[in-house]
Amino acid sequence: MTTTAGRPGERRAAESPGSPGSPGERRARLTAELAVVARRYMASYALLNQALADRLGLHPTDLQCLNLLTLEPGPVTTGRIAELTGLTTGSATRLVDRLERAGYVVRARDAGDRRLVLVAPVPERVAEVARVWERVGSGWFALFDDLDDRELALFVEHMRRTTEYGAEQAARLRAGEPMPVRAGGREAVSRQTE
Repeated sequence: MTTTAGRPGERRAAESPGSPGSPGERRARLTAELAVVARRYMASYALLNQALADRLGLHPTDLQCLNLLTLEPGPVTTGRIAELTGLTTGSATRLVDRLERAGYVVRARDAGDRRLVLVAPVPERVAEVARVWERVGSGWFALFDDLDDRELALFVEHMRRTTEYGAEQAARLRAGEPMPVRAGGREAVSRQTE
C-alpha cells in the first residue's frame, strides 16, 4: 500500500488499483489528489527555504543561489549565476554582492582570462549552512527508507522531470510567453498574460 502525506504528521493510504470506480474515475481522483499534494509540497518547501534563509540571515533566493553554486564543478561567472537562477545579470550581480558581504562567496580573477571575474563559495561558510541543514533536514532521507530500489529510482526520475519542467515554465513566465493549460485532457495555450 502506498501512503501520501496530508497535514503535518499525517499519512494516509493513496488510492489503490482496486478502488471503486472506472479506471478513468480513479485516474481523475488521483490526478486531483496529486494537484493538491503538489501545491502543499511546493508551499511547504518554499516556507522551509524561507525559515532556513531567515536562520542564516540570507534572502531565500540568495540561499538557493548558494545551493546551486555548491553543485557547480568550480567557480563561475556572474553570467552563469544569472543562467542558474533566471535572474538578469544586474540582479545576479546584486545577489553576489549580498553573498560576498555576508561572507558566503568570494570573487577572484580567472587565472586563464584576467578579464573574467569568477565567484566561488567559501567552504567554511558552506559547511555552516550544511550543519544547519543537517539539524533540520536530517530526517528527510528517512522518508524514503520504506521504498525499494525501483520505487526510489522512480522518485529520482520524477524529481529530475519536475526540476526540468519547473525551469522551463519559469523561463516561459519570465519571457512573458503564453502558458499551457489543460483542457479536456488536451493541452491548450492560455492567452492571458499579466
